Amino acid sequence: MFMQRGIVWVVDDDSSIRWVLERALAGAGLTCITFENGNEVLAALASKTPDVLLSDIRMPGMDGLALLKQIKQRHPMLPVIIMTAHSDLDAAVSAYQQGAFDYLPKPFDIDEAVALVERAISHYQEQQQPRNIEVNGPTTDMIGEAPAMQDVFRIIGRLSRSSISVLINGESGTGKELVAHALHRHSPRAKAPFIALNMAAIPKDLIESELFGHEKGAFTGANTIRQGRFEQADGGTLFLDEIGDMPLDVQTRLLRVLADGQFYRVGGYAPVKVDVRIIAATHQNLERRVQEGKFREDLFHRLNVIRIHLPPLRERREDIPRLAHHFLQVAARELGVEAKLLHPETETALTRLAWPGNVRQLENTCRWLTVMAAGQEVLIQDLPGELFEALAPDSPSHLPPDSWATLLAQWADRALRSGHQNLLSEAQPELERTLLTTALRHTQGHKQEAARLLGWGRNTLTRKLKELGME
Repeated sequence: MFMQRGIVWVVDDDSSIRWVLERALAGAGLTCITFENGNEVLAALASKTPDVLLSDIRMPGMDGLALLKQIKQRHPMLPVIIMTAHSDLDAAVSAYQQGAFDYLPKPFDIDEAVALVERAISHYQEQQQPRNIEVNGPTTDMIGEAPAMQDVFRIIGRLSRSSISVLINGESGTGKELVAHALHRHSPRAKAPFIALNMAAIPKDLIESELFGHEKGAFTGANTIRQGRFEQADGGTLFLDEIGDMPLDVQTRLLRVLADGQFYRVGGYAPVKVDVRIIAATHQNLERRVQEGKFREDLFHRLNVIRIHLPPLRERREDIPRLAHHFLQVAARELGVEAKLLHPETETALTRLAWPGNVRQLENTCRWLTVMAAGQEVLIQDLPGELFEALAPDSPSHLPPDSWATLLAQWADRALRSGHQNLLSEAQPELERTLLTTALRHTQGHKQEAARLLGWGRNTLTRKLKELGME
């Protein structure tokens, strides 16, 4: 669809942001008018209207959300993009719930910002229906400035008026239940129950009773009628953690409940009707389990309407300092003590660790430090022994987990443990051969250009080709 040239208004108390956006938008052929505060925007709206408004969220006087609310009352179809340097879930959800077109965390990529503006103008020109709902949700402990976490916040915000099924996947300890809680809190079912059940923590012969309840006398020990988790969650949300561990026969019953909205208690004959939103989570690859015949394909598609992927902590290292400070504050409140502070070197060290246990491991480490660190400021030597050792220069753990240096360190460690000697004479030729082969492939076999890329002279290249048997 052809998009006409549009008029963009930008409101931000930071003159540098206004200048950058004005130049970038003008370069894209858009007319840009800038404002320093929300009151100026409201005054201008009395006589004219732009195609899209970009507003900072935190400004002196009227903040971005207050401005957004007033604009939606006067011009409900005007798309508003909220910008903020405070990248948290509540800001994203509040923006979406009050009708924002989208949420743009700072610092932003200027090309992405322009593309977002153009998308908003296209939306405005297509005359889509407004989003004018205001719901204030409680705060959560979700923290994340990494792009992958911003994507998670966006999805939660966009789902804030929906009861659609969601599948959350991610490694253990990444915070899947926290996301499930956030989805519930920021949904139309927020005042109804949130019930969680971990499939991996329940004996297989008890899962049906846990989910669907049982009648009196249904089995030995069933002395009374018992409501299952579905009945407990009626009107609200049922969070099924580690759904990949659910037995196949229970999967069949779950699929029937999702299709019909009713079930029978164990030992019962009367159907029980429920209205429940399902949020499922797993650390497993469900597509692979479907291929292996361990998970029903029809149930997978029923659950996989919207999928949220939670990145491991090693893929969002920029969030580690803020998370650590938060967990230290939480631990201090729990224990009734003053919160510990991280020495800058300790903060840097934490971002270098692999964190195989993800956010949960970091949280537990902060609890440990709150109790065990001697001083008010946490030093590197205060870290638990296994983390302190992992920071040693000769430890593979001090390197990024997917780097070539990590792989080399792991190879050297295995070789030394196996009793190998003269590792350098074994590794150096392979390293040179790999680099040379790659450089020649990159230059389509042009030797002189390959030598330049490797930092060698022509004679050195000729000698290396001979030594390595690559002539």
